[in-house]
Amino acid sequence: MYAIVEISGRQFKVEKKQKLFVNRLDTQEGKKVSFEKVLMVNDGTKSSVGTPNVSGAQVDAKVLKHLKSDKVIVFKKKRRKGYKVRNGHRQAITEIEISDILTGVSKKAAPLKKEAKKAAPSKKEAKKAAPKKDKQDLSKLSVAALKEMAKSKGVTGISSMKKADLIKALS
Repeated sequence: MYAIVEISGRQFKVEKKQKLFVNRLDTQEGKKVSFEKVLMVNDGTKSSVGTPNVSGAQVDAKVLKHLKSDKVIVFKKKRRKGYKVRNGHRQAITEIEISDILTGVSKKAAPLKKEAKKAAPSKKEAKKAAPKKDKQDLSKLSVAALKEMAKSKGVTGISSMKKADLIKALS
């Protein structure tokens, strides 16, 4: 079983008993912390994907210790100017251990059924909407594609026509 969870702005794939380093958390060492921004849960047989989060899902973890990561060196240089700057820092991080992954049900299924019912227009609406779609499709096409369509329909004088003129001739 694994889950994809967002912890302090970054996404992690986590499993039970896994230790990982995350950006510094405002929790004391030894305390438990839970993350509710679970993006996906997979229990081996089925997976639940959230929109954007899986409802009811939660990842519990224990804070092991706070420490600093390896030193990162920032070196800036502008050639032929005599400019060199060397800086560095150590990022504050927290080591956590995942203790439990609680699953939930995805919110995604209910809204799709409602949208599917609304998407089917009546026959009258379909007749009215059809000419508008053709005009929109023509405006999205390139001039070369419009010229080919005009040539196949037998329109003359297409070499000097602009895009707007081609659209008028085709509609």
